[in-house]
Amino acid sequence: MAQKEDILEQIVEEYLTHKGYFVQHNVKFRPALDDSECDSKKDSVPSDIDVLAVHPRLSGPNKVWAVSVKSWQSGFRVEQVLKEIETDKVVARRPSHLRYRELVMGKWSRAYVKAIKDHTGSDQFTHVLAVTLLKGDRSKWEMFPRFNKAMAGNPIKIITLKEMVVEIENGLTQTPAATDIGRTLQLFLVAGLRARSAAPVRLPASVANDND
Repeated sequence: MAQKEDILEQIVEEYLTHKGYFVQHNVKFRPALDDSECDSKKDSVPSDIDVLAVHPRLSGPNKVWAVSVKSWQSGFRVEQVLKEIETDKVVARRPSHLRYRELVMGKWSRAYVKAIKDHTGSDQFTHVLAVTLLKGDRSKWEMFPRFNKAMAGNPIKIITLKEMVVEIENGLTQTPAATDIGRTLQLFLVAGLRARSAAPVRLPASVANDND
């Protein structure tokens, strides 16, 4: 049976659900036609927020998480990606900055912030990058001045697959989990299967080259 969303996206949903958030997927946004930088032809195709989550009992930036999911099996290399963005390098036939347009293009940043407020009622949020494997210093991404300005001063955070799975496992009970991923982790625990700490495995290029 085909999965409805990317596997990492499902894990993000399970993680946030366990923390008490209500979750939406694929929230569309694009520059407003009356934005002075908008090009009605180039900007006609919307981008989307992979996961938008709201916690009814929290306040401030933690109340809303806007999550971009990068499920690259080869890992997310912080310094390399920052360099690609700054030099506008073409990766897999696409300018690198377009993968992060809400962080580097003013018209898309404004559209992004507006979409979050339209859907949640809040202009305070945390911009989250969920990755399979982190390579490098996360603080260089989280504190990058250009990104901080684009997000109107709202915090930026990186979270990894391992961090999410460990927290999900610690919170599991016999009550059936909300997602297929959560239920799978429950069954693994009952069967005595636990993720062990080990060095990441480098897959063959034909499998790992998925940075689209």
